[in-house]
Amino acid sequence: MKILVTGGAGFVGSHTVDALIEKGYRVRILDNLHPTVHPTGVPAYLHPDAEFIEGDVRDRSAWEKGLAGVDAVYHLAAYQDYLTDFSTFIDVNAVSTALLYEILVEGGAGGGVGKVIVAASQAVMGEGRYQCPSCFPVHGRHEYPEIRLEAQLAQRRWEHRCPRCGQAMRWTASDESVVNPCNPYAISKNAQERIAVQLGKRYQIPSVVMRYSIVQGPRQSVYNAYSGAMRIFALSLLLDRQPIIFEDGRQVRDFVNIGDVVDANLRVLDDPRADGQVFNVGGTKAWTVLDFYRTMETIVEKWIEPRVDGFYRYGDTRHIFSDTAKLAQLGWRPDRGVETSIRQYWTFLQQQENLPGILEYAESHMRQLNVIRPVASPPSASDPATPDKES
Repeated sequence: MKILVTGGAGFVGSHTVDALIEKGYRVRILDNLHPTVHPTGVPAYLHPDAEFIEGDVRDRSAWEKGLAGVDAVYHLAAYQDYLTDFSTFIDVNAVSTALLYEILVEGGAGGGVGKVIVAASQAVMGEGRYQCPSCFPVHGRHEYPEIRLEAQLAQRRWEHRCPRCGQAMRWTASDESVVNPCNPYAISKNAQERIAVQLGKRYQIPSVVMRYSIVQGPRQSVYNAYSGAMRIFALSLLLDRQPIIFEDGRQVRDFVNIGDVVDANLRVLDDPRADGQVFNVGGTKAWTVLDFYRTMETIVEKWIEPRVDGFYRYGDTRHIFSDTAKLAQLGWRPDRGVETSIRQYWTFLQQQENLPGILEYAESHMRQLNVIRPVASPPSASDPATPDKES
């Protein structure tokens, strides 16, 4: 069996390639080696037994070359960043997926491809599912808040509040039915999901969508500003810099180890129960950003007090955690915790070169784009702008 992995030189892609080859599959990689992720070209960790094609998933000829003779496709190539080139998100993530199905349908009977697995994102769920402690017991209605805007965030009003009584709401785990994309990346991923599921059903091409939470582990790019808390905190500790923790550090995140993600990717390949379905792929424990940082300090045995509550990152979700019960029904479970991810990434990071300057560049770049923004005023106990407390 021959499998095409787009984005196969990247973080999730390369680990998936390794696991497929270990199981005896023949693997072809299609990757454009985008300089934001691969500034030095083909990464040294790429599996020597994988066939490599340098090409862009927006290019029909690259797809046709990559698809020749393959039996299954992992479409993992994606564009993700905080940049304001909104059309690029749609072009790379959604249009490339439409192009894939277009070529498969033109080839007849799916072009010989028996399964397509598409990488989506937890971002599709937006701010997720919430309950008001006072109103939910009365009417049993969940709330699905919209993205927090400047007027709220600049005043340190971090929490989502009930539209009826104004009380701070509590987050709950979000399953695959939650769809509320709130930024260009999430919108593009939602479009990608719908393309894969609907065209897959219409043209009898078994297709599966995997909604990854925040994936962590070795090979996570040290250059891409989008790569988040693991990269920022680990680089800060390694380089003896004080990290910024946005908002108040109590925002909840869902971290999942790359090994668990790869296990999920392989599990849906041969299981027909997965066809036509969307699956959350997340961790087992909800973490606050501050707790995650403190855990990293302990594991790497370096302690630097972070700067907290002076800035926020415009467009960030307040709390999000995925319900993975649906994927668990296929026999999958995440068994590698955050502690494992930290140890793996720390070892990987210590092997990298030319790290000084990366943090400063990423931060200054996001400031120029007005993504990192300061709060309007210092907190005050008597000021209505005092940070929200959950009730």
